[in-house]
Amino acid sequence: MTAGARCADGTIRLNLGCGGSPLPDYVNVDMDSLEVLRERYPQQHFSNDLLVYDYDIFNLPYDDGTVDEVRADSLIEHLPFVDEPRFFHEVQRVLKSGGLLRLATPDFEAAVKEWLAAKDEWKEFYRNDPDAIRDKHWFGQYSYSTENRWGYLSAMIFGSQNGAGQFHTNCYTVPKLQAILKHLGFKEQEITRYRWKGDRDVMIQILARKL
Repeated sequence: MTAGARCADGTIRLNLGCGGSPLPDYVNVDMDSLEVLRERYPQQHFSNDLLVYDYDIFNLPYDDGTVDEVRADSLIEHLPFVDEPRFFHEVQRVLKSGGLLRLATPDFEAAVKEWLAAKDEWKEFYRNDPDAIRDKHWFGQYSYSTENRWGYLSAMIFGSQNGAGQFHTNCYTVPKLQAILKHLGFKEQEITRYRWKGDRDVMIQILARKL
């Protein structure tokens, strides 16, 4: 069955839902084409040599136990409840024993705490025209600040909503992720937190290996 692409060194390292963050030395997979990604991220450079594959993440074109690494940065929060188990079971299926799973997703608990601490001062309706995206409009806040509930904080919880795949339909905490990995037979390796793009959502990153 293995018909999917491989990395230059012959390994299979998948970057699922790569969006605006395709990586060298990975097989980059996204529902959007390179042309669409260039339109969505006009200030970002995409190499002409870059390939983005439109694989079904619930039915990847790889045999059982053949993939070395699955990476999914800011993907799983976009999966509806019914698709959550489909994704995790597919990752479990394709990964080799000892294969690496690298997940990063917004820390919902941290977002809720920031929401509760923020001002409740609505200013303007949401806009997603090119000028608004360029100027970080975010309901009239013109920044990624989390000082106001009705600004980028709303996008941290509900997604940017500036495209078909840009809605958050699920949420995660460290204990939930740990429970899912244990349920699927993964050994947790490392848990870290960081800010998305340096100044935005608090992210959970988990590294785990399939037993």
